Amino acid sequence: MQLQQLRYFLAVAETGHFTRAAEATHVAQPSLSQQIRSLERELGADLFYRSRAGTVLTDAGQALLPLARRILADTESARQAVQETVQLRRGRVRFGAPPSLCTSLVPDVLRVFRARYAGVDLQLREGGSRDLRQGLEAGELDLALVIAPAAGEPAGLAVTALLHEELVLVSAGPLPRRRARIEDLREQPLVMFREGYDLRETTLAACRAAGFEPRWAVEGGEMDAVLAFVRAGLGPAVLPGMVAARTGLTVAPFAAPGLGRTIALAHGRDVPLSRAAAEFRATLLAHVAEAARAGALPPGSRLLPAAG
Repeated sequence: MQLQQLRYFLAVAETGHFTRAAEATHVAQPSLSQQIRSLERELGADLFYRSRAGTVLTDAGQALLPLARRILADTESARQAVQETVQLRRGRVRFGAPPSLCTSLVPDVLRVFRARYAGVDLQLREGGSRDLRQGLEAGELDLALVIAPAAGEPAGLAVTALLHEELVLVSAGPLPRRRARIEDLREQPLVMFREGYDLRETTLAACRAAGFEPRWAVEGGEMDAVLAFVRAGLGPAVLPGMVAARTGLTVAPFAAPGLGRTIALAHGRDVPLSRAAAEFRATLLAHVAEAARAGALPPGSRLLPAAG
């Protein structure tokens, strides 16, 4: 059974005449009749009574009529759905980012993309970079902003380095100096993120490179909790510069060579991006590059050559 045969069947049923049906479907009448006979052989039943007065449906034809209309309507719906997806009137993007970027860089990117592609469903996952990389590898995310680890990305991910972000020391009260030193972290317990946050791993690595293990005043928090603990005077914390600039806390950048991290855009290497995800990636890259040209990147961040 072919869709074209069902279209010819509907045309005959609606016009009550083979010749008029052929004219309506822009096909030669012998070809239309042949297709109807082929359909009848396939179904094992006559679909029309043919007479000089016209053509009427048999009982079998009456049974087929609503089903044929439904099949053709569903086919048209499928065609329109695919076309809307290709033209980005529909689609889905599953995107992940760390909390620090969800409150700084990400909102503007989402706003720009939504203005262009209002019909695309945006699904955001907020989490630490380790969790986001696992989501990409499991196929649960299409794209994610992650913090590139020093050891390099897993082989299954394609990664584009975007920004270098400065990390700073923040406190509710005065800090020992305007430019912090890693050694300062030895002096007092820190407020620390939960495991899985790259900020935790970066801070630990810097302290261990300086020859000591840091102590925690409290650990296990998400970004909002860490900020609340610092404001409560429980201790200082190491934060991204783009977050620290908006906290109202005392901020001290680290002295040279400084402390920082690389923000990268990642997706599964072996899974082609959907049209919607590819457009989201292009939108994000273009937005970051334009913000850099306009001097509008979040404080403490700079564009990397690979993203320019």
